[in-house]
Amino acid sequence: MNARTLEPAPARASYYNIGPDQLGMRAKDLPGLTSVRINDLFPSQYQAVPWTSAEQLKKEIRQRTLATLAGVNLEKIQPGDSVNILASHHGFSIYGGEAYVEMIKTIKDEVVRRSGASDIRLRAGVGLRFRETEEYIAKFGLKDYFQGKAKGIAPVDRGVAIPTAIGTLYGLADAYSARWIIHAHNNDLRELHYHRQIGRLFKPFAMSYATIETRSSYHQSMGPRACNILPRMIYESDFVREKFVCSCFLQVAPAGIMGVDASEDLAAQDKEFTRLNLDWYGKVITLLSSIDSAILIIDYPGPIPYTTTGGILFGNFLNANIDEFDLDKPFTAFTRYTDMLYPDVKPLVEGEVPPPNPAIKCLILNYCSKGYPSTFFAQQLPTLIVGAQADLLANDEQNARFMEYAVKVENLPKAVAFARKCGRTDNILIFDGAVGGFNVSQALLETMQRLAAQVSRKVDQELMPMWLKQRGIERLAA
Repeated sequence: MNARTLEPAPARASYYNIGPDQLGMRAKDLPGLTSVRINDLFPSQYQAVPWTSAEQLKKEIRQRTLATLAGVNLEKIQPGDSVNILASHHGFSIYGGEAYVEMIKTIKDEVVRRSGASDIRLRAGVGLRFRETEEYIAKFGLKDYFQGKAKGIAPVDRGVAIPTAIGTLYGLADAYSARWIIHAHNNDLRELHYHRQIGRLFKPFAMSYATIETRSSYHQSMGPRACNILPRMIYESDFVREKFVCSCFLQVAPAGIMGVDASEDLAAQDKEFTRLNLDWYGKVITLLSSIDSAILIIDYPGPIPYTTTGGILFGNFLNANIDEFDLDKPFTAFTRYTDMLYPDVKPLVEGEVPPPNPAIKCLILNYCSKGYPSTFFAQQLPTLIVGAQADLLANDEQNARFMEYAVKVENLPKAVAFARKCGRTDNILIFDGAVGGFNVSQALLETMQRLAAQVSRKVDQELMPMWLKQRGIERLAA
């Protein structure tokens, strides 16, 4: 046990992961590692929700959810009405999932208390791993909590036509089967390479609550930034607006869980969260982009690009050589190769697409999920895979050729030793779900501490004014 490191996300039993008994050591237990907290790097006015136990966290989230729902008109729901609480799979994995689940439970209880309605359902959407939300529903006992009315919904389920200002798009029939809907989501960066912090809060309307045809229009037909019109048009359709009660968001940031926010006006809420996300994530992302070399270790029960540390995704670090908040910057490597071209096809214009972040000297996969197209990562980065994790990816339906580009290593210490020689760096950054900070090597800790003040000034004086101006948002006075 390494007392100097932060706790990683626990291993979990899942169809998409190796079993906890097949996992050797966790990366945080490697010798010589330490940790750094976000608030030590960037002392901030923003403080995460304080908690020292799961029960305390649940109590805080319930109180904050009730407080923000007090400003929402739940009384328009009549006693005989049905209500679908719409959720997304990623929320169940954020910082263990307990906070997101408690927010959802509180929404249900408050709707029942204030409206008298009893037909309250949970409809939880997924991406490409169709069993995922059913696993979360079972893990958190949500089927019992919703009296049998909790279920996962997948993009291949039956659709419903939604007339919009730009034509007919297709939502999932199960998502919209109730008289009312409540949009229960979170604000983390997720696919920053795609949405670029424009209309982030609308995204599930074209993803978690939509059919595969609409999702494909978002990813393949429209492309980055332009695609953001699709979820906005679905939300603004008469079909959705006539059912919409409110949105309720778990507020998350690199420092941890920040609170809960509910609103009947998703457009206004989205604008506010855009400002908040630039404030909360801007300095941390910019700091990571300043690291010139690192060995990355993935040690988290999620798909490779969605593994996290300090609230930042591996996918965000992959593109850290591009300022993804700067709307004048071009496509990122992740976007172009995974969604617009096959990995072995060159960009249409040479030099138009930057390479993956050249700071990544080696990628070590100690623990991650299958079920997401990921061969690109092994094709573009020197990739080592530890033990049973290699067998999982070798049999991944969506990555049949992954192991043609990666090397299996017996155990994690061997992989790290080889990566240090091959990458010629002692900087190690672990994506293991640590909350409020990063598990790192001593060398990287010193680098981050040295760069933090300079990065803070740059963001405050140069980058933040530019990011906000590009989006037509005024910065609040200090």
